[in-house]
Amino acid sequence: MLIGCRRRGRQSTRLKVALMLLVFICQFVHVLSEKSPSTLTVVESPEASLEGEEDAHVEEGDSEDLDVFHPTDKWKTLKPGHGVPRGSQVRLNLQTGQREVKLGEHQTLKYQIDGQRQGKVNTQGPSVSAEELKKALKNIKEGVDPKTSDKEETEALRAQFHTMDELKKDMVRLDMLMESDFQIMSRLVSQFNSSNATVEEKVKALHDLEYLVHQVDNAQNLASRGGLKLVVDALNSTDYRLQESASFVLGSALSSNPVVQVEAVESGTLQKLLMLLATPRPMSVKKRALFALACLLRHCPFAQSHFLKLGGLQVLGDIFRASGGGAVRVRIVTILYDMINEKELISQTGLDPIPDASHNERLRQYAQVSLQPLLAEQGWCSLVPELLASPEHDWKEKALRTILAMMPHCQTQYRKDYALSSSLSALQEQYQELVLTEQVLGDEDGYFGEILALLETVVLKLKQV
Repeated sequence: MLIGCRRRGRQSTRLKVALMLLVFICQFVHVLSEKSPSTLTVVESPEASLEGEEDAHVEEGDSEDLDVFHPTDKWKTLKPGHGVPRGSQVRLNLQTGQREVKLGEHQTLKYQIDGQRQGKVNTQGPSVSAEELKKALKNIKEGVDPKTSDKEETEALRAQFHTMDELKKDMVRLDMLMESDFQIMSRLVSQFNSSNATVEEKVKALHDLEYLVHQVDNAQNLASRGGLKLVVDALNSTDYRLQESASFVLGSALSSNPVVQVEAVESGTLQKLLMLLATPRPMSVKKRALFALACLLRHCPFAQSHFLKLGGLQVLGDIFRASGGGAVRVRIVTILYDMINEKELISQTGLDPIPDASHNERLRQYAQVSLQPLLAEQGWCSLVPELLASPEHDWKEKALRTILAMMPHCQTQYRKDYALSSSLSALQEQYQELVLTEQVLGDEDGYFGEILALLETVVLKLKQV
């Protein structure tokens, strides 16, 4: 009897366990299949975007907006309508039948900073709802900034900018106001040639014109359009200011511009410059005229040949004697040295085994410039050494270089010039002391050493037979 009672007790216990298990399974299936407003939704934590991970993503489980549930390192009950951050741990509490959430292991480590924030979740990051995302996407498609979606604000913003048609009109207007160099020169020449223009206005026009004719093309355009003739005619003006300004423009236009140089020689510019230098004029006018003359003669054997035929050396000699010293003498000696040196250099270059046609023509033209004999005939062998008495070292250097260049035709006269010998000896002593001073200061190859070497070369040439 007892045994039978025990069997029935065991069977009763088994039936109770099976019944409870069946009830639990039914309840679990019902919970999973039931469409509840608390459908589990996973969202990206706001903190994830701060760490450079994927952007926040919201899945819509219902029409109503979902709130983001911020878990901690302890299990907490998940309320209906809440989403959980990706990577969180979720479980179903069998006793209560509710879902619970806590941070995953990698999330827990993520919020542990210097041991001061362990277990704390950063809840300051922005969260985006589904409605806000929809509204933002709609505004982007319509091209409206959500911050200025108000119609009045949008219109006020558009009023601050020009339309494309207005910008095109502005560009056309600006293009009409722009002038080319040729247009500016034409306007300046017209202003200079105007009978109503005052002397001050003409001087200003010439000053502006001088700035433009530094360019080779502008100077050639001025000559081809007749503007250069107007400037040359201004050399005959009775106003010294116009003579000085016109000479300045000519010098800038003639510099390193063979086309304009030939045009100037053929139009009589050389004669007018020599006339300006030969007649009484203020020194400021003569300095500008010498500048224009030097630019006309430089690297232009055609102009140099005409210069000698017109008695240009005689005119320069008269100015040199009458100046009594100063910068004018230096400019004249520089012009002579450049002419001598150019011919010497072109002759040396002529030794090239394959000279081109232009070089041969220039060589032929320089051969017709007989400058050195005329310098000796007109007394320049004694005039140039006078510049050695100047107080400027630069002027002395230029005089020594010119004396050395004139040596082939002036050597005999130099040997008879006792004043020159005394001057050279005194200069040697002076520059020897200056060189010692440079060496004491640590300048082995100084400026005074170059002048001393030039002096010794001149003395050595004088002693040669």
